[in-house]
Amino acid sequence: MTIEPRLPNPGKTFGESRELFEKLVSWLELDDTFSLTLSEVEVAIKADGMDILRRLFQDHIDLHSLREVKQPSIVGADEIERTHRRVSVRSLESIFGGVTVPRLAYTFPGAAALHPLDAELNLPPGLFSFGVCRLVAKETASRPFEKVLESLHEMCAAHIAKRQVENLAVASSIDFEGFYADPARSVSAGHESILVISADGKGVVTRLEDLREGTRKAAERDGQEKGSYRKRMSTVAAVYSIDPFVRRPEDIVDEWRRKIKETKRPRPQGKRVWASIRMEPEDVIRQAFEEAMRRDPGQRMTWVALVDGDLKQIAILEKLAKEFGVRIVIVLDIMHALGYLWRAGNALFGQGSQEAKDWVTERFHRILRGEASLVAAGMRRSATNRGLSADDRKAIDECARYLRNHQKYMRYFEYLSTGMPIATGVIEGACRYLVKDRMELSGTRWSLKGAEAVLKLRALVVSGDFDEYWRFHEAQEAQRNHRALFAIPGLQANEPSQAIAS
Repeated sequence: MTIEPRLPNPGKTFGESRELFEKLVSWLELDDTFSLTLSEVEVAIKADGMDILRRLFQDHIDLHSLREVKQPSIVGADEIERTHRRVSVRSLESIFGGVTVPRLAYTFPGAAALHPLDAELNLPPGLFSFGVCRLVAKETASRPFEKVLESLHEMCAAHIAKRQVENLAVASSIDFEGFYADPARSVSAGHESILVISADGKGVVTRLEDLREGTRKAAERDGQEKGSYRKRMSTVAAVYSIDPFVRRPEDIVDEWRRKIKETKRPRPQGKRVWASIRMEPEDVIRQAFEEAMRRDPGQRMTWVALVDGDLKQIAILEKLAKEFGVRIVIVLDIMHALGYLWRAGNALFGQGSQEAKDWVTERFHRILRGEASLVAAGMRRSATNRGLSADDRKAIDECARYLRNHQKYMRYFEYLSTGMPIATGVIEGACRYLVKDRMELSGTRWSLKGAEAVLKLRALVVSGDFDEYWRFHEAQEAQRNHRALFAIPGLQANEPSQAIAS
């Protein structure tokens, strides 16, 4: 559609809006309207009301255009003075429907046109308004792209295609890292004395070309039927603070066996969770350290890293702790250790037997008292004394090896006596509700850029930062798309003036 390049008529501003509103009111007063059900009236008001809102929005834009100051020339950041002036009109798809934006364009041969009113209004570079982009971003965090499209058609009058939904989601997430690194961002220090960092991995089904090199080659060699060949691992991270919760090993065992009612425990505070499928694990964990430093720059809190036993992850944590100059206590998740213990007990005494339950309970208690290495040695001796074959004792040897390799991070008696957490429930929950519940929702294979964008947007919503992020994002868009183009970053505010003829 060709848009006529002219400014609006100053004598008709808001005239059509008022006329449409009065027309709707008159219809609501008709006797015939009272024969309709409320549902029918509701639908009619929504349809006509949306058109009235679109017209109001258009009239407001037109008034901005009428008030735009005519300047002799404009100098761009490229130091070229634009001395030619003309009226230019662009389209904008808003939540109320399509509108047009008439504004002055300052040009010079060989130089890109500049539009001061675009900067004043912070117009987005593409067709869709920031209101539409915001809706897409928030809906994308929880719904498949097809469902987002359905929701948009219900909630607003913008015309948008499915392929545009993913593109808008990607564009809406580009300031994620900048937002969290911004010194002006409000960070709740809290009154808790323990600061926790935790990380884990969760696979996401991606397109073949977006798999990491090793996984892609395996998929190409052996076919893509195996699930592991279709997934690219995302790294999930969490940072939060919590009050100490002092307990004894006996309390943990009794609680585990449900002999006592679970004591009300402190809740994580200021919890931020996020995930990246594009970045390497070390880069994501580095972000966690940076977030922790923003919360506790003076390192007055006790820093705890909860891990599931991944030795590569532990090495990264130790490396970054040294790099950041912080003392961090690495704690092995007790439930992972218990899982190994159960497999060993079942191998010795039979799956689900009472002997296995008693054996696991006793050794679980001893591990909590700090006797992991003794437990490991004892179970190996027991397997040897029973004359178990290599296959039969595999689970026992794996458990013993796990306990020996991680005994440095299993000082549970110390951790419990100082009130530190000893389980990775927060990060495991994040793997589920941040990644699994969304990324496996549609059953499709993700593109790398689409998956990364959705993980970022979902993290913002889950962490309660979306509204603050969106304000930051729009400010960054204003800088990128407008202020950076002009020689004077802070544009002078326009004063009311008479309409400029086309």
